[in-house]
Amino acid sequence: QVRLVESGGGLVQAGGSLRLSCAASGRTFGDYTMGWFRQAPGKQRELVATISSGGSTSYADSVKGRFTISRDSARNTVYLRMNSLKPENTAVYYCATRHFTALQYDYWGQGTQVTVSS
Repeated sequence: QVRLVESGGGLVQAGGSLRLSCAASGRTFGDYTMGWFRQAPGKQRELVATISSGGSTSYADSVKGRFTISRDSARNTVYLRMNSLKPENTAVYYCATRHFTALQYDYWGQGTQVTVSS
């Protein structure tokens, strides 16, 4: 049974920082890509950042240079460091996982709310 549990969300002022964590159980990072997604009210879910089993990272253009995805394999945890936060970054943030050969993410966490005040 794969389980993903996000934490670290909260309320922060514009320009501030947060670090989200995603603790994974039932699956190790070996052959799996981890992703962070977000969904703002009234908007579609969007991909924010990914980290591959080999450690390669990718980011949405809107967060490049401000967000950093990383992982701690010993803790089986993925992080999303978010700097210079903007009100438009307000959303529920989810982590998800997929096999590196798969197109779809097959396991999702419950999400953590990030609210950025102006």
